[in-house]
Amino acid sequence: MTKPTVLFVCVHNAGRSQMAAGYLEALAGDRVEVLSAGSEPKDQINPVAVEVMAEEGIDIAGRTPKVLTVDAVRESDVVITMGCGDACPIFPGKRYEDWQLDDPAGQGTEAVRAIRDDIRSRIEALIAEIAPAPQAA
Repeated sequence: MTKPTVLFVCVHNAGRSQMAAGYLEALAGDRVEVLSAGSEPKDQINPVAVEVMAEEGIDIAGRTPKVLTVDAVRESDVVITMGCGDACPIFPGKRYEDWQLDDPAGQGTEAVRAIRDDIRSRIEALIAEIAPAPQAA
């Protein structure tokens, strides 16, 4: 089975999509290819998102927000949007999900922690569906 590619898209690619990408990479390892992008990317990752992910042992500080491209969508098997509305191009045969998550921009640490925890539970469910851990023989 080929490795699935998951693309996370939010408006700024500075909070939600970066936290989701960090979790998917950390929890699924090399079983999944992970991409993230934004329809209107910011200049840097949200520092509160960096802080709350560091609490989980996941470093997203060195990442840079990227602009959403048609190619990124085309090469993905699963496209998960987070509040970017119609900015994401649609290609037949792909799995699309829209996760309703609050935007962490301008929020305090407690609020961003709650968003982070919601993202983690969604990522765990996604991994179970698309890239379950190999069973021991």
